[in-house]
Amino acid sequence: MASEADKVRRHTASAVLQRIDDRTGTALWDAASADTEQVDKRLSALDHEWDTDRVLETEASAMGLIGLALGAFVNRKLLLIPAMVAAGVLMHAQTGRYPLMPLFRRLGVRTAREIARERYAIKALRGDFQDMDKEPPRHRGPIAPDTLADSAKARSAQASPPRTFT
Repeated sequence: MASEADKVRRHTASAVLQRIDDRTGTALWDAASADTEQVDKRLSALDHEWDTDRVLETEASAMGLIGLALGAFVNRKLLLIPAMVAAGVLMHAQTGRYPLMPLFRRLGVRTAREIARERYAIKALRGDFQDMDKEPPRHRGPIAPDTLADSAKARSAQASPPRTFT
């Protein structure tokens, strides 16, 4: 199953995608020749950059609340606004499409994955990963295989015998 970022990229116009990728490439070139302070500022900016999900959630919430207020105080037909917003958010959750996403992308809003790629590329350029071991010890990683085997043995030893119904 494709991630949300991949779905958004897949539904982004190629010219817009190229512009976003070019902007990222330019930022990486700038970081490669920047001093430490400039790199730190760029990383801080990336930490605060709004991604497509945050923009979508903010826009949808605002439009939903405005639609509710207009429907309650101006005209009940305007309650269609929050219904359409909810349908759009549901569509985004299922397909990665959202009616205003092309606008967000044209404005240069990037997915969280696109932002993370730039962040980690800059960190790699800065040398943050140079001291990492070539082959990590077995205890590194999400869960070492020995840990899984030990925890399975412990669970089976603690488990009560299966219940039988007579």
